[in-house]
Amino acid sequence: MTIPLIRVDHLSKVFRVPEREPGLKAAMRALFHRTYRQVCAVQDISFTIGEGEIVGLIGPNGAGKTTTLKILAGLLYPTSGEVTLAGYIPWQRRAAFLNQIGMVQGNKSQLLWDIPAMDSYHVLSEIYRIPMRQFKETLDELVRLLQMEDLLTRPIRNLSLGERMKCELVAGLLHRPKVLFLDEPTLGLDVTTQNRLRLFIAEYNRRFGACILLTSHYMADVEQLCPRVILIHNGQLLHDGALQGLAERMAPFKLIRVTLDGGVAINRGLPQLPEGAELLERNENHLILRCSRSAAPVVTSCLLSACPVTDLTVEDPPIEAVIDQVYREGIA
Repeated sequence: MTIPLIRVDHLSKVFRVPEREPGLKAAMRALFHRTYRQVCAVQDISFTIGEGEIVGLIGPNGAGKTTTLKILAGLLYPTSGEVTLAGYIPWQRRAAFLNQIGMVQGNKSQLLWDIPAMDSYHVLSEIYRIPMRQFKETLDELVRLLQMEDLLTRPIRNLSLGERMKCELVAGLLHRPKVLFLDEPTLGLDVTTQNRLRLFIAEYNRRFGACILLTSHYMADVEQLCPRVILIHNGQLLHDGALQGLAERMAPFKLIRVTLDGGVAINRGLPQLPEGAELLERNENHLILRCSRSAAPVVTSCLLSACPVTDLTVEDPPIEAVIDQVYREGIA
């Protein structure tokens, strides 16, 4: 049995947050008698991640995703629990550990705005003590994969958001980390640039076998990149497994979209549907029905035999709708 690259065991993080009433008097009182409240960002979560996995860490705003990433990267101490990454305890911040990880955040820059990216890359090569030959090989390959040859000599402040994110990814990958933390890497990017970055991330994982932990509010990122998702809500782990498994657990029904022959079917009544089937929408000769997964074969057979069907599809509900239901209701 292989040892997981990342092991999280009963991890919790509680922040002690100061608070006070508005106004000058309350501000003066707070100078001498400050009050606090406890905010539990992460509550007793456990999971493991193996080498080469791409895992999506999803949840609504304030769920505890970024807090979890920062603990794994050693930027925060946990309140309780144990974490190991490649055999190291992250918050000890040993040099050998730091050489194993890379972190890219869509809303923060690690590059200096007034100098070209290439200058920052040379600084990073010295910080990580990357041999010059390896530095050139890695840089050339990353630049080729991201098609960014013309960006290296331009100051960061003169780049678009999508161009800057390409430079940020290269900065996080120059030392070939075994573990890459991506926090909203496609935030604010146009659809074309998002797709290109997803392709790059998948290709980097394939070539180098890096373990990637991705957080994103764009479900397209998760659907295209992550065979496995970890869902956190209110600091608690609600689901750890396939994204499709989450859909089956939270939305155990199918949608059936039917197009009837417009020449004969618009005024024709529907047949008696099996128990559990529900007509959600009818727009002239287009129908949308919902039924349990087990009843889908019976319902489709009934429709095909009793109606002038020209097109029929059976599909799962949109994953965005499933995730929204989880955020609103949790998992029973």
